[in-house]
Amino acid sequence: MPGTVTESFVLSERDGAIVVVLLNRPQQLNALSDELMDELVGTLADLDRDPEIRCIVLGGSEQAFAAGADIGELAQASAIDLYYQRRVERWDAIRSLWTPLVAAVSGFCLGGGCELAMSCDLIVASETAEFGQPETGLGIIPGAGGTQRLTRAVGKATAMDVILSGRRLSAHEALQAGLVARVVAREAWLEEAKRVARDIAEKGPVATRMAKESVNRAYESTLAAGLEAERRALYLAFASEDAKEGLTAFTEKRKPEFKGR
Repeated sequence: MPGTVTESFVLSERDGAIVVVLLNRPQQLNALSDELMDELVGTLADLDRDPEIRCIVLGGSEQAFAAGADIGELAQASAIDLYYQRRVERWDAIRSLWTPLVAAVSGFCLGGGCELAMSCDLIVASETAEFGQPETGLGIIPGAGGTQRLTRAVGKATAMDVILSGRRLSAHEALQAGLVARVVAREAWLEEAKRVARDIAEKGPVATRMAKESVNRAYESTLAAGLEAERRALYLAFASEDAKEGLTAFTEKRKPEFKGR
């Protein structure tokens, strides 16, 4: 109706070649409602189509990255509702983004929120971060990749402990286990993630995207298949204008000017 203000559950701000995307349901600790996830997937898909954007930072607030799914919505849904709504496929859409995605995690990162962070390419965590998959306490299981991605990241023993007992991993435990890439001071969670994103954005965008695909292949396939994929990606990257520019800039002792071609 005229004059109605629609609340945005996702805020974004561009900073040169990077964009910071923040979840915006602070009173619900960024619980991942259908509406929020639809808006998030749409926002990220739009950004992914912009060739000038070299890296995206995804964060929440200092108190919570995301405390999990919207339990009220889940409690009212039937199995067929979940099937037709394709709810968990939203996490897969985020995982398949072409543009590198850095999760900036502070505070609670639980359930679907933990699965969302794991759908990103790497996680920068505040020392306040807590990671967990508490779904079995509700009589369900992680269903947006938690049983699979967490196990691959931290190993079977730790994943079993987190998923079956409800154990939460502190930021430093998550770092030691291999779930997060960096742990920083409480106040630096977003700035450090942005710094990492700028470092990524300075590299050759063709090579960065191919490297991302190759690392994911190592994560998801056999060594032989991964090596074959890596080799093909190298040849394709070598054929790019960026490769010629990067190699020439190195020999001329100057900073390369990558065009993403």
